[in-house]
Amino acid sequence: MLLAIDVGNTNIVFALCEGDTIAQRWRISTDGQRTADEYAVWLNQLMSLEGVERSHIDAAIISTVVPQTLFNLQRLCRKYFHVEPLVVALGEIDLGLTIALPNPAEVGADRLVNAIAAHALWPGNLIIVDFGTATTFDVVSADGAYQGGAIAPGINLSMDALYQAAAKLPRIAVEPPAGNAGAIGKGTVHAMQSGVFWGYVGLIEGLVKRLSGEIVGPVTVVATGGLATLFNRHTPAIDHVDGDLTIRGLVRLHALNAHNSTARGNQNGTE
Repeated sequence: MLLAIDVGNTNIVFALCEGDTIAQRWRISTDGQRTADEYAVWLNQLMSLEGVERSHIDAAIISTVVPQTLFNLQRLCRKYFHVEPLVVALGEIDLGLTIALPNPAEVGADRLVNAIAAHALWPGNLIIVDFGTATTFDVVSADGAYQGGAIAPGINLSMDALYQAAAKLPRIAVEPPAGNAGAIGKGTVHAMQSGVFWGYVGLIEGLVKRLSGEIVGPVTVVATGGLATLFNRHTPAIDHVDGDLTIRGLVRLHALNAHNSTARGNQNGTE
């Protein structure tokens, strides 16, 4: 069983995978000060509830966009699961795609993992939209080259900024105006819902259109992240939604690099 760990700016996802099947997944808030022992206590309790023994885990992979979390997550894998984790790091593992950028090291690990999974699942040119702390748009060509993309503030980040900076505006949920209310707000909450939600739909559609205009040939748009399903219901710009895209990418990356990971573990005496 593979332990796949995806560290985002807001949450960390721990997933247990058997082959291509994601058997379990759990989330915890991202905290760069959390120790390996704290992770172990929390994770062991959740695994026990599902009847999973620590000994069932024989491999691990970590992708992180928060560097200060890496040491303790590696220690978690080594101390409590007795495996040497594969770390998604440019130049150290086989990605299964090329990076057509002047400075490949600038690309976040999460964006690359998403690109790897999407390229394996859907043929042709791709735009991957990930609704996270930031909303990222990533372009992958049909031949498996990561071309770059765009980064915008996540919708929750935008809403928090609006609430904190404007004294008389309330905090609202991420949703379109209630019922069949139009875009013209008839009150403060309605106006905020219209501006934030439909404004964000406009951002999605506008960027997808602009990015597609720079790509030769048809383009498939794949969305992931917590709000992907919600926005998919309100725009034709998205073709497919896969909430587990990042984990699928980690599973594929581990399969591509399993031999090298085993060799490193044997050298460290952890397997």
